[in-house]
Amino acid sequence: MASSPLLLVQTGTPHDDVRHPHGDFPSWFSRAMGGAVETEGVRVFEGKSLPPPDANRIAVITGSWAMVTDRLPWSEATAQWIRDAMTIDMPLFGVCYGHQLMAHALGGRVDYHPRGREVGCRRITLSPAAADDALVGTLPPTFMAHLMHEQSIVELPPGAHALAASDHDAYQIVRYGANALSVQFHPEFTPAITETCIRRRTDTLLAEGMHPEELVRNLQDTHEAQSLLAQFVQRATLERV
Repeated sequence: MASSPLLLVQTGTPHDDVRHPHGDFPSWFSRAMGGAVETEGVRVFEGKSLPPPDANRIAVITGSWAMVTDRLPWSEATAQWIRDAMTIDMPLFGVCYGHQLMAHALGGRVDYHPRGREVGCRRITLSPAAADDALVGTLPPTFMAHLMHEQSIVELPPGAHALAASDHDAYQIVRYGANALSVQFHPEFTPAITETCIRRRTDTLLAEGMHPEELVRNLQDTHEAQSLLAQFVQRATLERV
């Protein structure tokens, strides 16, 4: 195993009506990673300080209900921590907000998507470049994933490479370095979690021309999306034995 527990950089917590039936992010990510990974959570959104970056640890950066463009103090401090972690090649995996924050931290640009939010189960398609990626290249050419976001990466950082897209968002998987990867989709979501998130925003989705009941009917398990996170952690752990 890695010399220290996996570091879960928690950038938010679900609203009460999501958290009460489904739990908090640590349990979601533990389940997605197979439940056998020792984890230390740091609630940076509450101002908790991260330990110094450590090349012998793995960090997963969660999603959030905050917006990267708000440049909140805790978020900007986490962005600096990401930059420091990259200088020592610490394994980093960002999810949704974590995906956008990694891009922002490393010189990319994040903003509200011009076509609005992306919600529900959507098809992810690998780019030709993914075939050469030792991790992402193990996925099928297309797979389904859970999505729930308003902001997106609109410009990649220098040296970063997009490895997958949806029909809505060009940057669904981004590779920043040998040990740094991020995804716009949610490998930790289940159909039940996504359904609860959709139903609590029914009025908003209807006002935006979406069809919540259809989105719910189309929900499914997304094993391939989940496997990317699990495999990233497994490979990084083995490399640190």
